[in-house]
Amino acid sequence: MSDSKHAILSALRVQHPPDAALPDLADGQWITFADPAAQFNTVLVAVGGNCVFAPMIEEVRHELERLPAYSTAAKVYSLVPGIESRNVDPHAIADPHELEDIDFAVLPGRFSVAENAAVWVTDEGVPHRAIYIIAQHVALVVPATEIVHNMHQAYERLRFERPGFGCFISGPSKTADIEQSLVIGAHGARSLTVFLMKQFV
Repeated sequence: MSDSKHAILSALRVQHPPDAALPDLADGQWITFADPAAQFNTVLVAVGGNCVFAPMIEEVRHELERLPAYSTAAKVYSLVPGIESRNVDPHAIADPHELEDIDFAVLPGRFSVAENAAVWVTDEGVPHRAIYIIAQHVALVVPATEIVHNMHQAYERLRFERPGFGCFISGPSKTADIEQSLVIGAHGARSLTVFLMKQFV
């Protein structure tokens, strides 16, 4: 070891920063919003997604038909009651590789987060968890009443009583690693639409 390197490491070893107490998470001043739904909408649009407020399933169907990616889709995979699948039976597929040509997926979301427009999704009632990222376009249907302000509240809601899958999705797939240029749909869904329903099915 060189003398300069030894001197640097020796100087570091004698430094003893003062201990810092862990924060009290129970009393944290977490961010909140006057209108969580409006905040969710603003952030989702900012990260490349689309938010639609839909009172009932009929409005969801109507708004879906207005999306070119849905209206022209050859294969629609739906697990939301009231939205029919098209040219595919989700429960008849055994191998997730058969999902590679799904054009549009309509899936349930459990709850959403106003802070970062994230939606918590799980594999409960979902035969193939790969569908969240393998479909060309994805729509999530979430109860409008199930919006928390921040990620701290979101983590408090998570329960893991059994082995399974769950993740937060915020906007479509995207990357800006290459030449600092934002690319939508780089590794997964090319678009994400979140329907906030007042009367959830």
